Amino acid sequence: MALRTRNSYGVITVSDDVIASLAGHLATECYGVVEIVPFGFSDSFTDLFKRNGKSRGVRVSTKGDRIFVDLYVKIKYGLPVSAVSSSLKNTVKYGLERFTGMIVDSIDVHVVGVKL
Repeated sequence: MALRTRNSYGVITVSDDVIASLAGHLATECYGVVEIVPFGFSDSFTDLFKRNGKSRGVRVSTKGDRIFVDLYVKIKYGLPVSAVSSSLKNTVKYGLERFTGMIVDSIDVHVVGVKL
């Protein structure tokens, strides 16, 4: 499904793949996030055929004008998990809302592991 909005210029449609790619890019730029990890076999398998690997480990669903995001990440060893996940949520929420103009309803951060 994709986000649709209407304004004076016409109808604007943003696909879920674009939102997932942007969320993945924003997540990798966040301090403490080492890498984004595929969330299952299907994500790993489809990642082989994608040109853009930024949406790997990001699951996006939309309902109306709301965005729901799941992020699967590894964080840097020695950093507080709650601080990194809070910073990650704030960074991704701000970036997505600024880019799409839609409301990010929830961001769930799944910490898969830690890395040195």
